[in-house]
Amino acid sequence: MSVALRKLTSKIQDAGVESQLDWTRIAYLLLASRAIDKLEEERLVKEKKVLYQFSARGHDLAQIILGSLMTGRHDAASGYYRSRPLLLSIGLSIEDAFAAPLMRSGSFSDGRDIGVVFNLPNKEGPTCLPMCGGVGTQYTPAAGWAQSILYRRDVLGDASYGDCMAVALGGDASIAANGFWAALNMAATQKLPMLFYIEDNGYGISVTSDKQTPGGNIAANLESFKDLLTISGDGTDPVEAAGLLSAGTAHVRGGAGPALVRLRVPRLSGHSAQDTQAYKDPDTIDAEWARDPLPKLQQFLTPRIMSQADWLRLEQQVEQDVQAALERALARREPQPGRIRTHVYSEVDEQGQPQLQEQGGLWAEGHSFPASSENPTPEPGRMNMLTAIRRTLDHELESNPKLVVFGEDVGPKGGVHAATLGLQDKYGESRVFDTSLSEEGIIGRSVGMALAGLMPVPEIQFRKYADPAEEQLNDCGTMRWRTANRFAAPMVVRMPGGFFKCGDPWHSQSGEVKWAHAVGWHLAMPSNAEDAVGLLRAAMRGNNPTIFFEHRSLLDAAWARRAYPGDDYVVPFGKARTVLAGKDVTVVSWGAMVPRCEAAAQQLDIDVELLDLRTLAPWDWPAVLESVRKTHRCIIVHEDNVTAGFGAEIAARLSDEAFFELDAPVKRVTMPDVPCPHSPLLLDAVVPSVEQIARAIEETHEL
Repeated sequence: MSVALRKLTSKIQDAGVESQLDWTRIAYLLLASRAIDKLEEERLVKEKKVLYQFSARGHDLAQIILGSLMTGRHDAASGYYRSRPLLLSIGLSIEDAFAAPLMRSGSFSDGRDIGVVFNLPNKEGPTCLPMCGGVGTQYTPAAGWAQSILYRRDVLGDASYGDCMAVALGGDASIAANGFWAALNMAATQKLPMLFYIEDNGYGISVTSDKQTPGGNIAANLESFKDLLTISGDGTDPVEAAGLLSAGTAHVRGGAGPALVRLRVPRLSGHSAQDTQAYKDPDTIDAEWARDPLPKLQQFLTPRIMSQADWLRLEQQVEQDVQAALERALARREPQPGRIRTHVYSEVDEQGQPQLQEQGGLWAEGHSFPASSENPTPEPGRMNMLTAIRRTLDHELESNPKLVVFGEDVGPKGGVHAATLGLQDKYGESRVFDTSLSEEGIIGRSVGMALAGLMPVPEIQFRKYADPAEEQLNDCGTMRWRTANRFAAPMVVRMPGGFFKCGDPWHSQSGEVKWAHAVGWHLAMPSNAEDAVGLLRAAMRGNNPTIFFEHRSLLDAAWARRAYPGDDYVVPFGKARTVLAGKDVTVVSWGAMVPRCEAAAQQLDIDVELLDLRTLAPWDWPAVLESVRKTHRCIIVHEDNVTAGFGAEIAARLSDEAFFELDAPVKRVTMPDVPCPHSPLLLDAVVPSVEQIARAIEETHEL
């Protein structure tokens, strides 16, 4: 134990922290948590009413103490599948604790997600951020929430965030995950008000903790980590656990930066209800049960705080309350299959009123935006797409103090493509800032910031670089759906990609179909400066997470230059632009292929109708259908690979719903199934050319 920690712990002990906690409530919740686990394990799992069960026995006491210390108005916890005791401690009802695993309506997800990944909206007390099924995914959103605490306090001047903190709760196995280290770097380098609570039970399912970190003690290994207080101890001893957790929370709330508290706890059951623990010998299991915190709590409380008779009455009260809560949960109706398609995106009711999520994003906070218009007011002259993007970011930063722009190199350098050049000088490092080289950290941080009511606009330098963040991106997209509209995390991820003067497999991929397929994400792929302005502004004022794809070859292309359409101009998602009107052949495209399609059409004596979809999620099926009903022929041109590219979706839809409108087969002109090559000669051989597109139009027209 360091000198600083020893002094802090001494102060807390002198203050009698154990006397400041409501131990009767802690005992009640611990008994309730045990009773819930027992009913699930011994009855509900066997009856197949609960399909996923993760007992918290052994972990429960320290979690409940930690929850009792989460007293800040804007505190937040980001946990994992064994975190139910913490949830009970910060306000989860016993009935709701049962309802989620029982897959009942009105629970955390209305039966859409496994019942052990909880969430708890709360704008006037501790919030539980939506948990995920992945290991280690909880850390970076907690860091984003912690950064938002500082932003709201220091930049927006909201004193109610003054001593608040974010808590990330994880098991010892999760410390090997990328998200843990990304969050640790963020918290320590920025001195965020964040507490890492690692409950070390010695196992990641069956893998022992010495295989997760050298020596099996992450706190010892991090003692030299700068600007991080590390604490380690026994999570089964009531007084020690209370003292060490209080020391950690006091350090964080005092503005000294993050703390990591690692407490040893026993896992008194299998990893899940299906785990027989055959990998543990009987002596190991007996040793774990000898460390059970429940008898230790009873011994500490009786007769010091309550009599043995009081303890027995408390047990009886808990049994009655838990049984009654279970019956109420079982009485809830089953989830409604007819509503399973709702809440993928932000929705409106029959009267056109938004059905807002309870927490997350600007709309849920009643944020007001400047007036928007779908009618451009062009300024004289033309600007390239890069300048148009920069100017749009500039205006939205100026008009919306809750908007922040960040990523690798977006600060003094202005981004590797110069889209943010000068913005940090104008708005300061709190609003436009550089991050560490961790895409997991960039997107996970964005999730936490969005949940805290900000509008994050992160940049992923190149499309391929998004791959390390894919888990966070997927979890963000499904959040609204899997929490049944309790939470959403609207953000705008700027993602340059595609070929330029040359290509390569790392910087030049498009691969947009992945985001068109990703549940819950909007996807914009503008082909020109005017559309880039309108789509980017619509996304930053919208209520859904959006991938904004900036094609590298269009950023300074002459064809893509347009007049700036005004500071209130927006383009609605899902509305295609008719670039050329015609009656002979429909050509559907987006992004960098649009100018090539126009050039191909203009060199032919064929009346081509060219549609620029502009967005792929949602995409304008009515416009495509209307055009094909007129021309009876369709060609789809895109840069992505041919197999399972988005063109296949359009072709399939035409086959399903417009087959008898077609006088010729639907044709696709795409890249073959190879990565983008580096050599310009090879690049020209695979990216659809004007000549290839023109040939396809002629062939289709002749059929």
